[in-house]
Amino acid sequence: MNFRIMLTAGLALALAGCTTTSGVIPVQKKNLVEERWVGQPAGAFFAKFGPPINDEQAGGATVYSWRGGFRTRTVAPTYAQTPDGKRGKVTKAGRTEYLRCEVRVTVSPDYVIRAIKPVIDRPVESGKTWCEEFLGGA
Repeated sequence: MNFRIMLTAGLALALAGCTTTSGVIPVQKKNLVEERWVGQPAGAFFAKFGPPINDEQAGGATVYSWRGGFRTRTVAPTYAQTPDGKRGKVTKAGRTEYLRCEVRVTVSPDYVIRAIKPVIDRPVESGKTWCEEFLGGA
């Protein structure tokens, strides 16, 4: 009987240690697209970047699907450098990248953007994503 009590107490302590948290709720960092467009009129967004491809009702809001920012770019290969400073073997092959941005834009009944979330996005060399570069700096 004592063994069962000790085993139960040990398991309870182990479980209590596993479920303890710091109580801090992580805050999601807004990306540049959200910082630029949330709170702005949806008409300004669509006038600048073109019409949406789809829309659907979600409660009192309308969710638009928008696609654009099509670009093809060529990325040059990278080479290892030999000890004498010459170009050596290819370390990363050259390639062609097809960039595009697709976002879902949630618009309130008064036609103000309440949320804008990337659906299709790709990181670029500047450290940003293609949607941030195309839509965020505009």
